[in-house]
Amino acid sequence: MQGLYGVIRNYAWGSQDDIARLQGREVPADLPEAEEWFGAHHSAPSTLHDGRPLDDAIASNPAAMLGRRAYERFGPKLPFLLKLLAAGKPLSLQAHPNARQAHSGHQREMRIGIDMAYRNYVDDNHKPEMLVALTEFRAMCGFRDPLDAAADIEALGVPELEGLAATLRDRKAGLRKAVPDLLGLAREECRSIIDAAAKAASELDTDDGADLVSLARSYPDDPGVLVSLLLNHVTLQPGEAVYMPAGNLHAYLRGFGVEIMAASDNVLRGGLTNKRVDVPELLRVLDFQAMADPRADAEDDGPVRTWPVPIDDFALRRVELTGEPLTVDVDGPRICLSTGGSVTVADDDGESALSPGRAAFSAGTAGPLVASGEGELFIASA
Repeated sequence: MQGLYGVIRNYAWGSQDDIARLQGREVPADLPEAEEWFGAHHSAPSTLHDGRPLDDAIASNPAAMLGRRAYERFGPKLPFLLKLLAAGKPLSLQAHPNARQAHSGHQREMRIGIDMAYRNYVDDNHKPEMLVALTEFRAMCGFRDPLDAAADIEALGVPELEGLAATLRDRKAGLRKAVPDLLGLAREECRSIIDAAAKAASELDTDDGADLVSLARSYPDDPGVLVSLLLNHVTLQPGEAVYMPAGNLHAYLRGFGVEIMAASDNVLRGGLTNKRVDVPELLRVLDFQAMADPRADAEDDGPVRTWPVPIDDFALRRVELTGEPLTVDVDGPRICLSTGGSVTVADDDGESALSPGRAAFSAGTAGPLVASGEGELFIASA
């Protein structure tokens, strides 16, 4: 067991309060702190207490660091990436590729020699992800039933959106036509439609309406604001989660949470951002199936909560410690992250005391974890 030092990512949408407050640093931080990465992705590998970058440490002895099963399944790399995510403003409207799309896209861009700043595929891995709320968390996740979206759009009473509602009601066209139509609108045309829709939404006493008004204020001519009308809007309470399979369009709006994903940084953006947007590539990877409920079902076993997902790249456990030591027999490499109280984690190789916002890495061959103290602990594993 070794202490693990994460890497803060200062994206513009980040909060200047959440991560700093959790870790007991001065608030507000000097810059927006959007994410802290705990993992071995080459874009921002964490550092072990002994000074080694985690990716280098794994590469030096992958079988010992990952354990036999994880090494045989995923090769010499950590298959997951754990993050603290603090959204002070909306993230970009985005989706992530599946494994086949990521591999072919990465190979294509490597072959062409696209500059890193213009790449969609910075690695060859898929990126399904799950977010667990630490505070109330507002998000747009996956497409709604198009008929429900059409009814709500008609209720706004905006003449310029009547064609969108009709498209959504057309079983042959539906989302596959509505989404590219919206993303293809000229900025000036978008501005007038968004203004009218926001004015109508401001008269509705709904969270979805408030989301539209807020997005319109920040992005008055961005087609992504209109695409938000097609998505599920959800509010998570602490301990609730959303799971986003590859291909699902989403944008996190505000809140603080723990996020885990397959070890990838492949993002296809469609709007609500000043970063590079690639609509054709986004449309190529999108899954246009409606998602009934993006929330992940939780399973509680005493003080341990899990959210089963249909992939094996990652698993996440949330542990509520109340003083009694708890043994968690988790196979493979593990990252432990404290989000409250004072906890200690130990394995066959030693122990690490964790204050809130601090993490530790446990090798896959280091035996069961023993957690003690009082507080909240997340354990990420394959």
